[in-house]
Amino acid sequence: MKKLLALFVSLLFLCSAAFAAVNLNTATQEQLDALKGVGPVKAKAIIDYRTKNGPFKTVDDLKKVPGFGDKTPEKLRKDISVSGATTLPAAAPAGKAAAKPAVAPAAKPTNLPPSRARQKPPNR
Repeated sequence: MKKLLALFVSLLFLCSAAFAAVNLNTATQEQLDALKGVGPVKAKAIIDYRTKNGPFKTVDDLKKVPGFGDKTPEKLRKDISVSGATTLPAAAPAGKAAAKPAVAPAAKPTNLPPSRARQKPPNR
């Protein structure tokens, strides 16, 4: 019975980690910046730490990142994880318009009737 209970608790823990919004090990700077209490400087610090030291093993490893104390990881615990995929879409930087989709330029309008518009002009 104790083994079954331990298995159930472990399963709940894994499920809660899987539903966290942002994975510290795969998130982009914009995704990290979107977290409450994390700005662009702290987001960059997380990525720099991750690049230099490898992936985070626990959420508590965030305390090792310059600029983070003991309180910030506790506040973010429900919104971050160290396993699973990041599910939060990348946020557009504040004050900047979203990128326009690439569209082929429209053909130049002509004043010629459609039958003549496609013809080559005569050589003179």
